[in-house]
Amino acid sequence: MAKFNKDSVGGTLTVVVLLSLVCSLIVAGAAVLLKPTQEIQKQLDKQRNILQVAGLLQENTNVQAVYAQRIEAKLVDLDSGDYVDGPADFDAAKAAKDPAQSTALSPEEDIAGIRNRANLAEVYLVKDENDKVSQIVVPFYGRGLWSTMYGFMSIQPDGNTINGITYYDQGETPGLGGEIENPRWQAQFPGKKLLDEQGNPALHVGKGASADKEHGIDAISGSTLTSNGVDHSFKFWFGQKGFGPYLAKLKAEAN
Repeated sequence: MAKFNKDSVGGTLTVVVLLSLVCSLIVAGAAVLLKPTQEIQKQLDKQRNILQVAGLLQENTNVQAVYAQRIEAKLVDLDSGDYVDGPADFDAAKAAKDPAQSTALSPEEDIAGIRNRANLAEVYLVKDENDKVSQIVVPFYGRGLWSTMYGFMSIQPDGNTINGITYYDQGETPGLGGEIENPRWQAQFPGKKLLDEQGNPALHVGKGASADKEHGIDAISGSTLTSNGVDHSFKFWFGQKGFGPYLAKLKAEAN
């Protein structure tokens, strides 16, 4: 039997291939084993952010317990504004990539820079101690300078008054565009109105915009393009291609 010469070129290549194969199997196995844990942590982080924007997150909050008690997730048909049935594991990001579950946006419609919009969106009804809806959390996202910025906004049942806002995923410049996560900047939002009297998107972000006490949010200093991206995401998601029909129905029910 020929002796295996590990110092030859062929032997070295064999060792490298075998080592690569073993490492690949280890990495693949670890990924499979860790996936359930990663999914749990992803879901927990989502719940934590929803509780935060709803003002229900304290230092020692049991996130899963409070979420189960106070939050009801529902699916909304964005075209009609109606609640609809759907899968419990609905994933808006995946739906937006599926032509059968999404709508391609024209350049004129796509002011948020998202290209495609899922036909359904998940909203979160926040219940008070008497099981009455006290606020509604809606997701939104749009392109900034460097990244897609993802956030949640909490609104009152009138479908117009803002309770709070949070960004949970963004890659803007730290200290500049990244200030969208700064609580001091976010403190401008509570009490502001999303829409004007005609039901059109009116919330806007710009230099000196806070002079408009009802709808204006001051831009982030030195971050014009990020601020513009935030402004565009609001105009899209609270307009007719976003949550506009749903907000109109909330307003009608509140009156």
